[in-house]
Amino acid sequence: MKSFADLGLAEPILRAVAAEGYTTPTPIQSAVIPVMMSGRDVLGIAQTGTGKTAAFVLPLLQRLVAVKQAGSTLMPKSCQALILAPTRELAAQILESIRGYGKFLHLSTALVVGGARAGPQIRALMPGVDILVATPGRLNDHLQSKHVRLDQTQAVVLDEADQMMDLGFMPQIRDLLARLPRQRQTLLFSATMPREIRGLADQFLNQPQEISVAPTAKPIERIEQSLVIVDAGKKPETLVALLADDAIDQAIVFVRTKHGADRVQQIVKQAGHYTVAIHGDKTQGQRDRALAMFREGKIKILVATDIAARGIDVDGVSHIFNYDLPNIPEAYVHRIGRTARAGRSGHAISLCDRSEIGLALQIERLTGARLLPDAVRSARPPTRRPAGKSFGAKRAANDRVIPGGAKPASRRPTGSRGFSGGKRAA
Repeated sequence: MKSFADLGLAEPILRAVAAEGYTTPTPIQSAVIPVMMSGRDVLGIAQTGTGKTAAFVLPLLQRLVAVKQAGSTLMPKSCQALILAPTRELAAQILESIRGYGKFLHLSTALVVGGARAGPQIRALMPGVDILVATPGRLNDHLQSKHVRLDQTQAVVLDEADQMMDLGFMPQIRDLLARLPRQRQTLLFSATMPREIRGLADQFLNQPQEISVAPTAKPIERIEQSLVIVDAGKKPETLVALLADDAIDQAIVFVRTKHGADRVQQIVKQAGHYTVAIHGDKTQGQRDRALAMFREGKIKILVATDIAARGIDVDGVSHIFNYDLPNIPEAYVHRIGRTARAGRSGHAISLCDRSEIGLALQIERLTGARLLPDAVRSARPPTRRPAGKSFGAKRAANDRVIPGGAKPASRRPTGSRGFSGGKRAA
């Protein structure tokens, strides 16, 4: 497909897409949109940065416009379409996309997530909505309290299903899907396809069209990766030295725990940077305000845990710093994917103490990058990864080892992906 008009979308949707500055669909959009518009179920294997949000939002809007034109009315507490996401940040981002692409339509929406007051959510659900975006845990709470019903839902999207599985949401998801009408359209998107996700698709999808689309340019290929071997006690001063680089436009510093995020935020603040931390103990209002300031460029350095950072999509992030290496290698890929967006290049710098070398080896096997010095790698026996934790094909990478905490030199890889015309994939 050469343009969004070729996909058969309604004029108000095309006008909204053009107003957002997008002209050419990404490969997953070209593949998914026609299948969704035909009414078939979809099993999509897609990573962040491929444009998958628009891939399911645009045809969903098209479907709901047709339902409205047919004279369908909303029942109280019901929703015509349901989108499930693993975190509140990603759910909020999806809702923002829906409102952007649906700005010339007259569709009602609601956001149901944890960490926010239940009262406003209950009131928003009362008359019924066209599209409900939710996290599984809070939606399950509202179902048990009979504040929402799913018996009128005609389409459901599960976004980042593997992440929902990792967060322990599988029982809630199975319960939610079992409550939906048998006659419905179901879309499941996942970056990986472990047995549990495949089993979920086999149970709840009806002869789905399986679509697997790699990013136009794999994000990892445009990210310059480097690793610093450093004593654990030297991590604070090493991070401060790295953050002094004038080449940094905006950066996210990833840490493993909520307590660690607060501690690192104070370290960065004392070094003279205006920064905030986001993690699970922050209220939804605090997280929303922090992310809004970061998107607007009022904050240069954001400190975050993995879960809190899901859904962060800010074009200006030039650097990712892994203060702690993640326990799950797949989280490393998600972390560094916050940079090199909208066709830009990016930098990912990891601090690794001796206790984290095993985690670095797992990341190397997953990504295909060589991050550790050969002497360190050969001195340690290989570490076996837990079963069931795969991330698809290994990727090549531009990578470099920085000895002993030295500041990396600037070297920018090239490449492009996402929507044509310079804006990011939605």
